[in-house]
Amino acid sequence: MTSTAAQVRTERIGTLDIAYDDRVLRPRPWTAAHAAWAAEVLRDAPAGPVLELFCGAGHIGLLSVLGSDRRLVAVDLDPVACEYARSNAVAAGLGELVEVRNADLTQALLDDETFPVVVADPPWVPSGRTGDYPEDPLTAIDGGPDGLALARSSLEIARRHLVAGGVMLLQLGSQRQAEEVARTTGAGLVLEEVRQPDPTGVVVSVRRTGG
Repeated sequence: MTSTAAQVRTERIGTLDIAYDDRVLRPRPWTAAHAAWAAEVLRDAPAGPVLELFCGAGHIGLLSVLGSDRRLVAVDLDPVACEYARSNAVAAGLGELVEVRNADLTQALLDDETFPVVVADPPWVPSGRTGDYPEDPLTAIDGGPDGLALARSSLEIARRHLVAGGVMLLQLGSQRQAEEVARTTGAGLVLEEVRQPDPTGVVVSVRRTGG
């Protein structure tokens, strides 16, 4: 890794020790609940790999597929985050099942790639409030004016790359954001459930409808 100049830290997330440094968003222990929900959905999902968007250090996707034989495609624009996602996959014994793509969402996937389950943790802090989180890298938390710019990009990926009946588990910052997503998912997607495993975040289940 190229992170030798930064102090490498470790956070216990679920059953995994996740390495990161201050250039990467600190993995929050509560996000293990996001992964646990994904693992629950995967038990009844059709065959196919899992897609993780905004993977950061990789913990949500890794915990989602841990104990299964599912492949994981993890995407992040930050090269440092991608390095940690790769090394954390190896440390978890999943190196051969995980492909990390350092790319923008619009360029990360082939047109014909599909997935039964997508997990996404986009930045969701409104731009005007990013100063409330000085310890977090700006690009990892800035979700645009209303905090939902990259959540909307994630929904567009779901619309194009989920199989029919497939599910995206999308992390947001509040019930209000979840209500806004429910109003604006658009054709082909429906928000089915909202869970709030922590006061600082919610996870919503969005299903792709149609054939």
